[in-house]
Amino acid sequence: MTEVSEKKDVQKLQRTIVDSLEDVKAQDIQVFNTEHLSPLFERVVIACGTSNRQTKALASNLRDDVRDAGFGKPRIEGEENGEWIIVDCGAVVVHIMQPTIRQYYHLEEIWGDKPVRIKLGAAKPQAAVKAVAIPKEAPKKAARQPAKKVAAKKASDPKVSAQKEVAKKGTTHKPVAKKPAAKSASAKKPAAKKSPPRKSKP
Repeated sequence: MTEVSEKKDVQKLQRTIVDSLEDVKAQDIQVFNTEHLSPLFERVVIACGTSNRQTKALASNLRDDVRDAGFGKPRIEGEENGEWIIVDCGAVVVHIMQPTIRQYYHLEEIWGDKPVRIKLGAAKPQAAVKAVAIPKEAPKKAARQPAKKVAAKKASDPKVSAQKEVAKKGTTHKPVAKKPAAKSASAKKPAAKKSPPRKSKP
């Protein structure tokens, strides 16, 4: 394995650890480069949990996430007590401590010579994000869709369209065929023939 690939693996492991700690709401996460201080590991990560329950949850979640990311299963020490849990991830060693213990031992004085800049709250890959925010208006639009479909069906119904046409003309009755107007008697009857005048007797 080349140095470039080793550095990429360390960065990937470091990102996995930080994301895992953030998932369980760890406080005051700090990463330090320790390559020049120890040949056994390259990074030290220090984080706080507010209670024994949280420190144990942080260690358990971290173990699962590191293993799921394709790295070896980490070794865990101090999980029974919960005040200071050490998670050995190979190239990165993680110290999960309660605030009072962290202040007392102050590991930053030992390993904090070269702090590493990390981006907290980094966006997770889309494949890992299952829940998607839905706008509040979406359900209303979805509820209106069936009504639109029904309206469209009504509009395509020939009976409905015929009724609309009649309504436009201003009457709901069917048009009545006009009967031919009755012809006047004077127009149709031929004029009466005049009888010839009678001859008077002598």
